[in-house]
Amino acid sequence: MSGSVPAVRLTRVSRRFGDVRAVDEVSLDIEDGEFFSMLGPSGSGKTTCLRLIAGFEEPSTGKIELHGVEAAGLPPYERDVNTVFQDYALFPHMSVEENVGYGLMIRRVPRAERERRVQEMLDLVRLPGVGGRRPAQLSGGQRQRVALARALINHPRVLLLDEPLGALDLKLREQMQVELKAIQQRVGITFVYVTHDQEEALAMSDRLAVFCEGRVEQVGTPAEVYERPATAFVADFVGVSNVVVGLLAETLTGSPRPFSIRPEKIRILEAGAAVPDGQCAVEGRVQDAVYLGSHTRYVIDVERAAPFTVIEQNRDATAMTRPGRAVRLAWSADHHRSLVER
Repeated sequence: MSGSVPAVRLTRVSRRFGDVRAVDEVSLDIEDGEFFSMLGPSGSGKTTCLRLIAGFEEPSTGKIELHGVEAAGLPPYERDVNTVFQDYALFPHMSVEENVGYGLMIRRVPRAERERRVQEMLDLVRLPGVGGRRPAQLSGGQRQRVALARALINHPRVLLLDEPLGALDLKLREQMQVELKAIQQRVGITFVYVTHDQEEALAMSDRLAVFCEGRVEQVGTPAEVYERPATAFVADFVGVSNVVVGLLAETLTGSPRPFSIRPEKIRILEAGAAVPDGQCAVEGRVQDAVYLGSHTRYVIDVERAAPFTVIEQNRDATAMTRPGRAVRLAWSADHHRSLVER
């Protein structure tokens, strides 16, 4: 993908609503053919950014390009993009086939060609044989697939997805994550995916951008963002992280600069246990232990710092450390990630 014209380029894009900057000086390149996620909490600007790309909003400042062509003034229907919404936006009075083929009908594609392409799309999203049903007769996952087929049938070069799995239960959402990624790889077009679910973004994306208060905090692959968070916000929002600051940070590293350490990188040892060279160690006491099946999440009180979160795999269910017990926490300094405070 490197070296090609980006599918989407945002250059110092801002969107103001009165005194509120919903999007604030965002610059992004989204490569052709990649699955790119915009991740952030509610109100962080990710959905507004998607609407700017779609043409539902116009930027207050900055420039948006689609495959090298400036999008200023282009209405949504003239942009080579399509959008899938969380609420599906299906026509309840139409059959599945009519919903999927609606865009082709508007473009006056002949009936035989339209029917052929509708069946191709229904096969692609694994819904053969349901074309005659109405949306109300389908499950949530099936309705989401119909919305996806309808968005793909016009062969857009960019597909925008605004929290499309948010209304589904956990098991179905996990199943649809796998199917969406597989469909994106088969059709080979750019997917721009908005979500507030960190695990969803990590599982599906080639790259992701983490949003906070209208700005992009970090862009990278899932592994880069998780293993090397750039800011305290990213460390705290993407997964769980222990952020060490102040006197404890200086005691452990010789510098007061804040750093993060992921819970799964920390080992729980007996109080006072020896640790090898190159390892950091702090004394603490177990405040809480939550059994979560495959692992247990511990909260450890530590002097001069906020409580630490530690995650241990449950290889031996009888070995769970009980609340109130004095322990030593140890980890390799190689797992420290220095943070920028903003």
